[in-house]
Amino acid sequence: MRLTQLIRSLDSDYDSYHHLEDFEVGGITCNSRQVRKDFIFVAIKGTNEDGHRFIQEAIEQGARAVIIQIPALPAGRPNPRLFDRQFESKIPNDIPVIQVKDTRKALAKLAAEFYGNPSSKIKVVGITGTNGKTTVSYLIEEILKEARCNPAVIGTINYRFRDKIFPSGNTTPGPIELQSLLADMLDKGVDYAIIEVSSHALDQARTDTIDFHCAIFTNLTQDHLDYHVTLENYFQAKSKLFKNINPNSFVIINNDDKYCRRIKKITPARVITYGIENQSDLSAKDIKSNMAYTEFLLDSIDGQTEFKTKLIGRHNVYNMLAAISWAKTEGIAKSIIKSAIEKFSFAPGRLEKIDFNGNFTVFIDYAHTEDALKNVINTARELSDKRIIVVFGCGGQRDKTKRPKMGNVVSELADYAIITNDNPREEDPQEIIEDIKKGIRKNNYCVIPERKEAIRKSLLLAKTGDIVLVAGKGHEDYQILKDKKIHFDDREIIKECLKSMNY
Repeated sequence: MRLTQLIRSLDSDYDSYHHLEDFEVGGITCNSRQVRKDFIFVAIKGTNEDGHRFIQEAIEQGARAVIIQIPALPAGRPNPRLFDRQFESKIPNDIPVIQVKDTRKALAKLAAEFYGNPSSKIKVVGITGTNGKTTVSYLIEEILKEARCNPAVIGTINYRFRDKIFPSGNTTPGPIELQSLLADMLDKGVDYAIIEVSSHALDQARTDTIDFHCAIFTNLTQDHLDYHVTLENYFQAKSKLFKNINPNSFVIINNDDKYCRRIKKITPARVITYGIENQSDLSAKDIKSNMAYTEFLLDSIDGQTEFKTKLIGRHNVYNMLAAISWAKTEGIAKSIIKSAIEKFSFAPGRLEKIDFNGNFTVFIDYAHTEDALKNVINTARELSDKRIIVVFGCGGQRDKTKRPKMGNVVSELADYAIITNDNPREEDPQEIIEDIKKGIRKNNYCVIPERKEAIRKSLLLAKTGDIVLVAGKGHEDYQILKDKKIHFDDREIIKECLKSMNY
């Protein structure tokens, strides 16, 4: 694809700084280290680095054109001369430089055009919310497979389609990788792409040019305030998925969440609601749960349907309602939906039971927010009248304000808590632990920083009928300590410890 054709996708939101010499574009990137011959380099000002500092490096690597962001004056008006004075001596005269108001938005438009706008040819389902995205994506995938469709998933655990699995760097990848994946999926015959859409992705315009066939809202509780600062900013980021969706699409919304009403007001698309507490288009009633299964009665406009599923807990009933609501609206037969839901057992690392011959139960779960911990501990409480022992920590260089809240909810709802390391990253693990302890009012916990020892201690404490919950990492098979990423899988550690205890 030639440069002039790509530039047309930016509409009128650009000016040429140097002449636009046309050429066949070899690729697009915002990472100067990934530049190859005949690439376009898009300079993005990020959280830690400013891509404009790497323009010269990108040109030396083979960039034939550069997209830059016009700096704004204090009043908000763009001032091209600010760029001129800073960089004009560093860029050769034969390199086209295109100035835009927002390079993130420009990158999304260029990526979509370069890969042929694949989302317009696949039905794309976007799922957003603080909790539940991954399980809902797995459920929808299972329903589509049961319907003999060819689904793909781009999400937290991995990116997968047609028996191909790719590691997940981000819940939602950047626009170039996202459009490239969708184009590959289209080429391989995929008809549905299910995307977990993070608040970071929405705020950074990664999904701006995705033509969503449907958007699903699970819930919104505190998370990522290290990035968004306030809960309102967090909501505004999430709301973009529903505000900017095609009016011919439809949206599925959790009617029991307090943000539901606001989303209904801003979306131009058709709204379908689900819930347990409030009157909704699809509701779950007569919910019964035990260690083996959950039963509920689905109530909708076309009657009532009984479900018996291996997924455990009230929070999973919400996840199933989201998936069922989508499938029914999409026109998938009731018998197919019921069969798929009842076959499905669990999403990796989401209330995943560890199988062993013992007299107590062990679960791992990805819960790493106050609300997620509350949901999973309450579920455990419904399953056993014995003790609930929780192993948990908090990630470093992430939202610090949720740490004492997580400490409080665990100490209040569990019988005993063991505070340990999660992924401390560059932070001092002891400082993270001290932040957690600030929210604890009871004397029902201990601190064991080394995660393997904390897990071992929880298993040694367990007695007949108890439930041990190892929370925070779920499907993750690594731990980040300072600048090192080491292999660490809660499942493996639990099994190793149980074996040493002769289970």
